[in-house]
Amino acid sequence: MGKGKLVKWQELATFERVFEPTLQEAVDGTDYELKGSWSQKVFGNDHPIVLELGCGKGEYTLAQARRDPSRNYIGVDIKGQRVWRGAKTANEEEMQHVAFLRTRIEFVDRYFGPNEVSEIWLTFSDPQPKDEKGTKRITSSVFIEKRYRKFLKPGSLIHVKSDSPLLYQLTKEGYEEAGYDIVYDSSDVYGELIHRVPDDLRELLEVKTFYEQMWLEEGRKIHYLQIRI
Repeated sequence: MGKGKLVKWQELATFERVFEPTLQEAVDGTDYELKGSWSQKVFGNDHPIVLELGCGKGEYTLAQARRDPSRNYIGVDIKGQRVWRGAKTANEEEMQHVAFLRTRIEFVDRYFGPNEVSEIWLTFSDPQPKDEKGTKRITSSVFIEKRYRKFLKPGSLIHVKSDSPLLYQLTKEGYEEAGYDIVYDSSDVYGELIHRVPDDLRELLEVKTFYEQMWLEEGRKIHYLQIRI
């Protein structure tokens, strides 16, 4: 491990609202100690929780937290260096309503209890082109039914934003087959969708991650789905 990465990992361990549970416990089927009590024990309130799954550097988590402090935000990713960047920014800006959890998304239902989460963002997830059944694609209806539905409140929103036409198409087909309520569906966020959504959603959709900006400069279109379950 390089010296720079080691320093980041050491600093990551000092941040109050960064949680790095032992992955083996989730593999073994053990529920996390904060399951069902994140708002009370971590944030000290009863505000709704918004998750960004596969959050990377937490750019969407941080952007939402700046816009609406009446909710609690948790970015989830397994990559420590990415989580460090988001957590450091949250720490520097004294965001008391932001936390980060290091784990793999396939075990996410070990960490949150029934009706604990109100909203999920899935931003630029891996399309998993060889995953025909959707067992690895975290935007799939398989993940929703086997994992997310266990902790989402009825009527919760799930947002999918992606540069991948394949992920967009496979995810959309899965949602249609599952009979989900598709609230918004667009194959071109900046070309048409932002002109027909409410201001608060438009502001969030206009948040561009580092890689998204690169992809836009390459001429790629950005896709978006929003469902209510």
